[in-house]
Amino acid sequence: MSWFTEARFGLFIHWGIYAAAARHEWVRSYERLTEEQYRRYFDHFDPDLYDPAAWADEAVNAGMKYAVVTSKHHDGFCLWDSELTGYKARRDLLAPMLDAFRERGLRTGLYYSLLDWHHPDFPNDLYHPQRDEDLGERDIRKYTDYMHGQVRELLTRYGDIDTMWFDFSYEGRGFGAKGPREWRSEELERLVRELRPGILVNNRLGLGTGDFTTPEQVMPPGGVPGHTPWESCQTLNGSWGYHRDNQDWKPVDLLVKMLVDTVSKGGNMLLNVGPNARGEFEPRAIERLRGIGRWMRLHSRSIHGAGASAYEPPQDCRYTQRGDRLYLHLLSWPMKYVHLAGLGGRVRYAQFLHDASEVPMVAIDPKEPFHHYLRGLPEDTLTLQLPITRPDVTVPVVELFLA
Repeated sequence: MSWFTEARFGLFIHWGIYAAAARHEWVRSYERLTEEQYRRYFDHFDPDLYDPAAWADEAVNAGMKYAVVTSKHHDGFCLWDSELTGYKARRDLLAPMLDAFRERGLRTGLYYSLLDWHHPDFPNDLYHPQRDEDLGERDIRKYTDYMHGQVRELLTRYGDIDTMWFDFSYEGRGFGAKGPREWRSEELERLVRELRPGILVNNRLGLGTGDFTTPEQVMPPGGVPGHTPWESCQTLNGSWGYHRDNQDWKPVDLLVKMLVDTVSKGGNMLLNVGPNARGEFEPRAIERLRGIGRWMRLHSRSIHGAGASAYEPPQDCRYTQRGDRLYLHLLSWPMKYVHLAGLGGRVRYAQFLHDASEVPMVAIDPKEPFHHYLRGLPEDTLTLQLPITRPDVTVPVVELFLA
């Protein structure tokens, strides 16, 4: 897991023919579109501006270290030239993307949906677009053979793949719900590990196992219990696929704070972009990636290779730690002083990370005027003196060199 926990920040890409609908990647299920109605997106999907090198550049400049792309989503459309279906892109869109990512030093991962609303043997269920219709007899065994065959294709054609991101099992949820028995999950996981020893597999095969856990669009208040590495997958605007009219865009400062909070609790953040149907990241996504990148250029060492700390941060702050460096992230700006419990006598030096300027460590004398109000501070408290004017960075960080 060393590269994974070192990386801490990755790019998720949801891309397929739903980008042409431009109203969420679940559009076919939400609107209960028939195969014929949905076919128009397949017929007209022509990403003529697709430039995966540009995508890789945006990811690297944002401070991301790996990328995971949807090889196939729930609608069954494939980005690669699968020999097992004609429901695929007119040219292989996956190979140039993986090549571009690797050329920029990014690790690569493949998302693969266990669902398939296009396949003639995928049985009807509570999520299927035609869930209120009688679709006739369907043989899940034939579908599962097909699905395993596609995973074999992906893991034998495209070189080293670092993560396999399956989505998802829903056993016990209701009509036609499916889980590890239907997917033959144990067999599928064995296949993945035999084809790519050392690959990381997520926790969504329904087996109660996995190399890492994947909370989705939620900020776990206390992290994820246990010792399993975890990855919080997040959207820019609540939609994974391109959603033209969605206005719920998270601002840059919130996204940076989400990243900091995740790493402070020992997790990774996988941040999603949904490219449009011409194959481009839209301006609102680029603006946010570049805003994060401006902060990461100056503060990446508080993220990459860092993790949770045993020290308890002050109110409205988060700690991350990497070896003998402790990073104090100031999510809101205090007035003049910040008091760090448990660090008295344990810090050699303190500086702002963005410009390496010293942050003075001061002794509080309760006998001084007004300082008697601070008399209740524990004896092992370290006090830092801050400027009144907040540094002009999204989240100021103080780097503490531990003794």
